[in-house]
Amino acid sequence: MKRTLSSDIAQNIGKQATVQGWIHKKRLMGGLTFINVRDRRGLVQVLVEDKAEVEKLRGMHIGTVLSVTGNVVEDDRAPSGAEIHDPSIEVLVAVTDEPPIEIDKPVSHKPEHLDTLFEYRVLNIRNLQEQKIFKIRGSLTRYIRDYLTEQEFVEIDTPKLLAEATEGGAEVFKLDYFGKTATLAQSPQFYKQIMVGAFERVFEIGHSYRAEPSATTRHLTELTMLDIEMGFVADHDEVLDVVADMTKHVLKKVYDEHAADLKSLNAPELKLTEEQIPRFTIAEIHEMYTKATKTDTTAEKDLTPDEERWISDYARKQLGTDLVYATSFPKEAGKFYHKLKDDGTVAWGDLLFRGLEIATVPLRENNYEKMIEQMKSAGLDTTHEGFKYYLQAFKYGLPQHGGCGFGIDRLVQKTIGLSNVKEATLFPRDLNRLTP
Repeated sequence: MKRTLSSDIAQNIGKQATVQGWIHKKRLMGGLTFINVRDRRGLVQVLVEDKAEVEKLRGMHIGTVLSVTGNVVEDDRAPSGAEIHDPSIEVLVAVTDEPPIEIDKPVSHKPEHLDTLFEYRVLNIRNLQEQKIFKIRGSLTRYIRDYLTEQEFVEIDTPKLLAEATEGGAEVFKLDYFGKTATLAQSPQFYKQIMVGAFERVFEIGHSYRAEPSATTRHLTELTMLDIEMGFVADHDEVLDVVADMTKHVLKKVYDEHAADLKSLNAPELKLTEEQIPRFTIAEIHEMYTKATKTDTTAEKDLTPDEERWISDYARKQLGTDLVYATSFPKEAGKFYHKLKDDGTVAWGDLLFRGLEIATVPLRENNYEKMIEQMKSAGLDTTHEGFKYYLQAFKYGLPQHGGCGFGIDRLVQKTIGLSNVKEATLFPRDLNRLTP
């Protein structure tokens, strides 16, 4: 008999159906045995009365893979609105060891329990509530991809094994590559700019690697990034607008499509306005924060985490939005490929979402001579082999362009209201964890 999924079981009331999945829960009630069978869409409850069929379940623990055929009976109390009676049970894969955790109970996300959560990730991801996080994550990624494709962005796939880092800095993972030194990519920055010269608009969703010795709630060593680059932009405002429009579209869609799941996860209410996302310069935020808190941050070249939380709280309460831009970073905070403004600041914005920076959104320098000049000012060797192909793109014509590096992990974290970015990651990598 053809397999019936849990979501369709109620459509077969009065008929026979076959369900296949894992034992999710088993309980004895007054001599009756009930099992919940889990498949990719949810749970099906099975009532087992026949002693021979009950005997098949003896010694079988959570995770045992079953095929169950029986009569579908309406029951509003059952997870799918119906349950299976008079079943014939086939054990496809037996689990005879009792699992070390209970997957049918709520998974604790308290900070002191996170190590346990990840140590048993293989099992707790079978918890239906935990699965909601990653179904939402999958949808967010799909909505981003759909939106950008509709806007004529071409999806690209760039190497993650690179020649020795050319930008300098210690935050790269080095490895031996057949006798040469290679690094894991911190971003596809060079490649996506090069591709502007071919496709105008490109994006990539992929992994980046940061050798930051930071054990915080906001850092990973392996992270999933959305990278966007677009050419023929009029100015920095256009880049800020595209990233803002995409983010608003994606958030509205996920809150609509996953309303029930987000509610069950206690996600915060989404606050967005139809107006442009508010923008404050770094200098303005420093001044506002200093005045409000009596803590002087005016000498900082970047925003402190406390300032990010403060301006986000201000935007939510006073302006009715969960999104806010911090713009016009000081020159010393910029990279050599950023466009410098006439006022001495960098054409660069940080998109903040509920107190956390989720995207950096700059305009790039596209003039070949200026690029060479800015690279030399940054102390970089422009003759280095690692810059050869990057500079080719500029020498042979790149239009004015800009883009963003957008943290998918952080977007998921803040959408759901998780306290740690690792909770939004299936198998997180950080300073202390390389398994599972």
